[in-house]
Amino acid sequence: QVQLVESGGGLVQAGGSLRLSCAASGRTFTNYNMGWFRQAPGKEREFLARINTSGGSTYYAGSVKGRFTISRDNAKTTVYLQMASLTPEDPAVYYCAARNVYAIDKASNVDYWGQGTQVTVSS
Repeated sequence: QVQLVESGGGLVQAGGSLRLSCAASGRTFTNYNMGWFRQAPGKEREFLARINTSGGSTYYAGSVKGRFTISRDNAKTTVYLQMASLTPEDPAVYYCAARNVYAIDKASNVDYWGQGTQVTVSS
């Protein structure tokens, strides 16, 4: 079992930045590929970014590429999502995700989820 706890959400002005953190505990963190998703009201959960076990490989959805950066600190068993140039299209609950061995590319292949953290953008 892996426990994931997100933090860092909140209210930010359009054009601003925010950094989300996801602290992992339980199983060996370095066995897990990590990712971030978000879900706005009435919409499906959307894949945003993923990072491999070593942190050496990342991938982003087109909607956030160039604005968001995923990273991980294996010593701290934490994954981050640095968000910049936030727009009124970005408000949602943001979720951290973990998958054993294989890369994350959609919600259905995630093994573990965090509880989510709300991000609100004011115009």
